[in-house]
Amino acid sequence: MPSNLIKEQKNDSAVSTCCGQSTVWGYDFGKKILWTFAGVLLVYAIFWLGTMVRNNIRQYDYIGLSPKNERMITINGYGKVNSNNDIAVTTIGYSNTDKDVSKAQADNKIVMDQVLAELKTMGVADKDLQSNYTIYPDYNYTQDKGQVLQGYRVSNQLNVKIRDLDKVSAVLGLAGKYGATEVSGLTFTIDDPENLKDEARIKALADAKSKALQLAQTLNVRLGGVVSFSEWDATNGGPYPVYSAMGAEKGGGEPGVASGSQDVGMNVSVTYEILQ
Repeated sequence: MPSNLIKEQKNDSAVSTCCGQSTVWGYDFGKKILWTFAGVLLVYAIFWLGTMVRNNIRQYDYIGLSPKNERMITINGYGKVNSNNDIAVTTIGYSNTDKDVSKAQADNKIVMDQVLAELKTMGVADKDLQSNYTIYPDYNYTQDKGQVLQGYRVSNQLNVKIRDLDKVSAVLGLAGKYGATEVSGLTFTIDDPENLKDEARIKALADAKSKALQLAQTLNVRLGGVVSFSEWDATNGGPYPVYSAMGAEKGGGEPGVASGSQDVGMNVSVTYEILQ
């Protein structure tokens, strides 16, 4: 047999042997991957099953048992702080009617512009002035003609916040001075009561704790921590003097007013834990 043919047969045999080993190695590697994946799934399944069993056991422990009754006590407290009113609020307005709506507006503007200009001269800031301006038809009803249009009514109500209480009387006197025929009730209040509410809250909490300690001593138990807390405003309104424009229209002069004071109060409800 020729030597070349013998060499080719040897080479073919070597290739066959090599490919066979590669196929076997790939098969073994695939089996390892599958077994590893199966093992991971088994671990997860065991973990999941154990968790379910544990949860069911815990639920079973509570079957037939009544809810746990906490030993608690709820006490209400009240605190207040008295403070002088520091601002006044009033409304100065003028209303007029005319068949010509433009003329009604112009006449109203003459009066209210004078009031507004002098308020600014007194130092009342723009942020403390707010107008409520309305125009609507004014009707009169008669038996002969029924509803008859009398004209158009223009109303301009100016809400004024007075921070300098020494100028309250002067502000109210503007109504009669310029013919503004409408002045609403004058009210006094506290401009920013939040700091006072903080003080009142502290007093209310101290009041609640004092009551709770006294009750715990009477019941021969110990007072624990706070379980819950709630609060609500208990501020009482102060005096509300009312001024009528009629006196100023008749030349009665500027009225005397007193700002007074008011209580800023807070109510609290505190729930404490009771210890043995």
